[in-house]
Amino acid sequence: MWYFAYGSNMQSETLRGRRGVPFRRAVAVRVRGWRVVFDKPPLFAVGEAFANIVTDVNAVALGVAFEVSEDDLAQIERSEGVMLGNYRRVELAVEVLAACDDAPQRATSLASERRDPSLQPSTRYMALVVAGALEHGLPAEYVEQLRAVPAREPTAAARALRPLVDAAMRRR
Repeated sequence: MWYFAYGSNMQSETLRGRRGVPFRRAVAVRVRGWRVVFDKPPLFAVGEAFANIVTDVNAVALGVAFEVSEDDLAQIERSEGVMLGNYRRVELAVEVLAACDDAPQRATSLASERRDPSLQPSTRYMALVVAGALEHGLPAEYVEQLRAVPAREPTAAARALRPLVDAAMRRR
């Protein structure tokens, strides 16, 4: 099965390391009718935002499709707080950006209705998103759009909570 990542999970080190998901393959893709936004509040209020996708008939969301097992997808959903209502599962049609064998046509992703336009992502978070986009060869103009997203230094609350969140995300 395929999982569509559009935020920090695009970075292999984050998906494999922090979330414990040993994906099989990664392919740069686009999803028509969706837009990537950076206004999703976290489960615990720390004054920062995270990536989300929202429907927009005129938009295209770029990201990475990862080939994962069902157990891997369950781990992603656990670590993203799906059971707590942080995100919900969505099924998407994906189009690869470069030809590849056995290209994915559909992928599962996560989206949320929770949005707060007053929040900004942290510079730490955006560095992970940009690193993932570069790693998987997303278009240069998209990488520049990501670099232009207004971001703030990580809050003290986020820095203090990070070790606890990392421990909770680890695969058991």
